[in-house]
Amino acid sequence: MSHLQGASSSKPQSESNMNGISFYYGELVFGPNAQKGYLSQSAIDEIHKAVNESHAIHRNSADEIANGMKEWALDLGATHYTHWFQPLRGTTAEKHDSFFEPTGVDSGIESFSGKSLAQQEPDASSFPSGGIRNTFEARGYTAWDPSSPAFIIEKGGVRTLCIPTIFVSYTGEALDYKAPLLKTLAFVRKAATDICQYFDENVTDCSVSLGVEQEYFLVKEDLFHQRPDLMYAGRTLVGHSPAKGQQMEDHYFGAIPTNVQSFMNDFEQQAHRLGIPLRTRHNEVAPAQFECAPQFESLNLAVDHNTLLMDVMQAVAHQHGYRVLLHEKPYKGINGSGKHNNWSLVTSTGVNLLSPGNSPKQNLQFLTFFINVIKAVYDNADLLRASIATAGNDHRLGANEAPPAIMSVFIGDTLGKILEDFEQNIDSNSDHGQKSIHIPNIPEILLDNTDRNRTSPFAFTGNKFEFRAVGSSDNCASPMVVLNAIVGNQLLEFKKQVDSKLAANSGASKEDIIEEILRNELSSSKNILFGGNGYSDEWVTEALSRGLNNIKNTPEALASYLDAKSVELFTMNNIFSMKELEARTEIRYENYVLSLEIEAKILNEMVQNMIIPAGIRYQSKVSQNIAQLKQIGLGEDTYSSQLDLVKELGALINMAQKLNREMEAANESVIEIEGAKERAIQYNEQVRPYFEQLREVCDGIERLCDDTEWTLPKYRELLSVH
Repeated sequence: MSHLQGASSSKPQSESNMNGISFYYGELVFGPNAQKGYLSQSAIDEIHKAVNESHAIHRNSADEIANGMKEWALDLGATHYTHWFQPLRGTTAEKHDSFFEPTGVDSGIESFSGKSLAQQEPDASSFPSGGIRNTFEARGYTAWDPSSPAFIIEKGGVRTLCIPTIFVSYTGEALDYKAPLLKTLAFVRKAATDICQYFDENVTDCSVSLGVEQEYFLVKEDLFHQRPDLMYAGRTLVGHSPAKGQQMEDHYFGAIPTNVQSFMNDFEQQAHRLGIPLRTRHNEVAPAQFECAPQFESLNLAVDHNTLLMDVMQAVAHQHGYRVLLHEKPYKGINGSGKHNNWSLVTSTGVNLLSPGNSPKQNLQFLTFFINVIKAVYDNADLLRASIATAGNDHRLGANEAPPAIMSVFIGDTLGKILEDFEQNIDSNSDHGQKSIHIPNIPEILLDNTDRNRTSPFAFTGNKFEFRAVGSSDNCASPMVVLNAIVGNQLLEFKKQVDSKLAANSGASKEDIIEEILRNELSSSKNILFGGNGYSDEWVTEALSRGLNNIKNTPEALASYLDAKSVELFTMNNIFSMKELEARTEIRYENYVLSLEIEAKILNEMVQNMIIPAGIRYQSKVSQNIAQLKQIGLGEDTYSSQLDLVKELGALINMAQKLNREMEAANESVIEIEGAKERAIQYNEQVRPYFEQLREVCDGIERLCDDTEWTLPKYRELLSVH
């Protein structure tokens, strides 16, 4: 540990905690503890003001911060630094530069300036831009985000200083996930703080809190490399369900397999050193499926940490002979994976604005924020659906414990009754406080004011809203930008109404006016509230009657970004320009198209080069058996089953060949269509249906084939992590 002295010098060194996580937590982060050893108090204050007051860091302070950061990184063995950013392609990006600068033929120094810390120039033409940047227009900028601490990542024994940044084009448009997220955070914080002034003038700011539950699958790496579909599409395009999947419900919260626990322990240690506050790990419902979850953090940091965590998990899994599958639906017929986003607002005085308290019906501040969030979701349900629309999530939504594509809000019976009484202005005497269960010899069990509903895409879970529909591979910034924007906008509209009525009714009670407006908002938005089974056919019918859309595919969902209401929301609140909004939507259509194009090409190759040949080999083997039986003079009744098998295989092989050629032709035709939106629509309508048709036929061949002829690892092997 001697090489970590610079990071851990402020850590307690007592023997009692030498083995605890707290001993090494955050040692690879240039946070407050590390800064004390390398920066003056004035420089630390500059960072604090930049984070909490949107203060621009002075150039001289930037130089000192950069030098201190460099010295800290060098002490920990890093020789290079990178601006770490999140372009619109679903992964992070980094370009490494050395601290070293030569000063002569045989001499040099390590140097890092405030200018290098604050800004770099990666090639913007090679990242998705939606037409903002042409190939010949290469300049783009990354700019330091002081609110997300720098950290050191280690890969292959090499350590690199990573500085979280935004990424913008030469002409100023955001080309990443972080820049608009920071805008919406400032927007919703200001709107929430203004509302809090009605209740507590001591509130000077509000923060947005996020906790991200990450679900994932593990697969043995040697099997992964034998499945082209897993390697390049992230999911199995063929493969019939195993005899034992998740039907016994014995995997969820079961004993974690020893080798998996070893992997979890290693990636958690890496995460903790990077300041990612992981707290929970467990088996998920499906075999080979798991989950980890951190403690709540400020939203921007939580998004960065989740993005970083996915990279860490992948790197550590490789060391343990596994691959992490983050696709939303890697296996047909069993649970998919989500990334539940638990969102809440907290005041500068430490009050969670979504905490009902012991008496929610008397907590007007809680009801104000609670109802306004519900109203925001109701008015922008289709946009919220668009925010989590991807090709992978289309497979997951509405199946095996994932929420449906219909946006609804679950609040539970207790709060449902409170809102019903509030809307009707009824002073109910019923007890809505906390209840408990008493069992002999067991400590008192305190009940929450809401149950949980796994079929709800947007559920209130006690003191936060849980957006359950987010896909496991997605960048959380996408849905959080929309959620922050719609809530911030709704709070602005609410304040306008309150202030207008207060001005027009000088003698009226502020509380009475707020309650009146809240009742109107609740009455106009309560159709979004649903606590039943989101999987049922009855709910689909009922949702339609309530005016709630069931948007099942990404091309249809993404259109909401560019409808008049969404354009006004984003442009009037300075979150996106029209150019940025059009570009981002174009990128998302293109990502959908590319995902399906890759899947079509991989499936075509697998059918032609693996599945049909396997079927033919087994058909030939059976045919040889028939010929041998004939040769020794046995009658047809002796080998009639073999004949049937040859005929069945022949029919399936012919059908596989026919469908494969049709899919190939459809893919070649659709890829030529101009316009990303139309191309995406046609991929969904003309190419994607072949995937399931081919899968059914190929799975039929797999069921008939001898295992020795079938070269692809089967589900029973893929889903075993022991």
